[in-house]
Amino acid sequence: MKPIQHRLCLWALLGGLLCTTVSSLEAADPPTTPHRRPNLVFLMSDNHRQDALGCYGNPIIQTPNVDRLARQGLRFTNTFCTTSICAATRASILTGRYRRSHGYTFSRPPMTIETMRESYPALLKKAGYRTGFVGKIGVALESGAAEEMFDFHRFAIASNKGNPYYRRAPDGTIKHMTRVNGDHAVEFLKSSKKTQPFCLSVSFSAPHPEDNNPDQYIYDRDLENLYVDATIPPPPVSESQHFEALPEFIRVSMGRERWFRRFDTAEKYQRMMKGMYRLITGVDIQLGRIVDEIKELGIEDNTVIVFTSDNGLLTGEHGITGIWLMYEPSIRLPLVIYDPRLAEARTGKVVSELALDIDFAATLLSLAGVEFPRAMQGRSLVPLLEDRARNWPTDFFYEHYFRASWRKTNKGNIPRSVGVRGERWKYVYYFDEKPTYEQLFDLKKDPHEADNLASDPRHRKTLEAMRRRMEVLQAKAGPPWKPGR
Repeated sequence: MKPIQHRLCLWALLGGLLCTTVSSLEAADPPTTPHRRPNLVFLMSDNHRQDALGCYGNPIIQTPNVDRLARQGLRFTNTFCTTSICAATRASILTGRYRRSHGYTFSRPPMTIETMRESYPALLKKAGYRTGFVGKIGVALESGAAEEMFDFHRFAIASNKGNPYYRRAPDGTIKHMTRVNGDHAVEFLKSSKKTQPFCLSVSFSAPHPEDNNPDQYIYDRDLENLYVDATIPPPPVSESQHFEALPEFIRVSMGRERWFRRFDTAEKYQRMMKGMYRLITGVDIQLGRIVDEIKELGIEDNTVIVFTSDNGLLTGEHGITGIWLMYEPSIRLPLVIYDPRLAEARTGKVVSELALDIDFAATLLSLAGVEFPRAMQGRSLVPLLEDRARNWPTDFFYEHYFRASWRKTNKGNIPRSVGVRGERWKYVYYFDEKPTYEQLFDLKKDPHEADNLASDPRHRKTLEAMRRRMEVLQAKAGPPWKPGR
């Protein structure tokens, strides 16, 4: 396949989509001084598998701008979400709190001004940062909460036919949502002042599908010729025997329903995956525009850039798709952090220590020299950036409480679960089922989670230890979850 760079330059002439080069790192040591606080750019894609980036070893997808950030920054290999569903995850990212602590998901009332006053944007704004948000906020906000957090916001979401990717832009033209996100990000950057630090959060809807659109992955038409000649390999454990090994409540779940929409034939799998890859490349192009604008403004030596996703995605593993189960592809996130002030010896390093979605807020605040509140349950990743972390945690608590209340049975529904993910062992507990159901996976020997050892008497002690560990971590995560909360 031909490299993408020459295509990007052509698009720059046609539509303002720019090739980018990230400037060389300049060595400097945080913490920052008050008059030299860093600018922060927090970029997030949607339902983006960790392995769907070139810098994570994908030989097909073309993401030169994220890859360049990874070469000149840090790439994290063990980053996870603590709850894998868009609304709850985004609330966790904003607040740095577990789902059971902030209490928000699709079925909940708006997040209050009081809660959002302790979000990372509100705290940065209070500390003198100019704050902006572009794209998919993903949570319902009480009236006035957005203004509490952001000086500038351009909310926009693409998720279904009612909220499509193609729509009329402010200039009257019909544009793909990912381009509109890039336009708004550049608008914010151009209107910023060098005398005031800023935090810009850009939340792309891509590569989330339009769920009720038969084509699902509605990419920018200018990317139509990408990946035409590629053959994307099927995922591991996608053969029928792995689906048949699942418990019945997963076999009839929403994950199987949506698998039929996207991946039930080889032809459909190729078409859908190429559409997803085109959406991701579209995000990469806009990241390039943002970095180029930062360079144009002459602030590249003091602007930290973070790239991640809210969730991963199963793309046919175990014969299902979706984000709602604790399997590795749905909870594992990409994370790249570029900080031009770090020592050159850290350039291009890979960080294998654990990072969580609830850590992002504390990290952004720490980079800005802003104290984060007790309510935040995550930890700053800055010690990992500076290679001075000691006694770092190796496991975490996972929770997923959303279930479609309008569906009275397991058919087409989402199983609720809690669990623990450690370095070697993963434990999952489906508490709604009668009888309850457990999974135990040895991630060292079985990284694709094909062999459930929960009922194997040889692993009884490990199972009991993981149950106890879950109780400990669950208690630390917040008050007990109750149905309807």
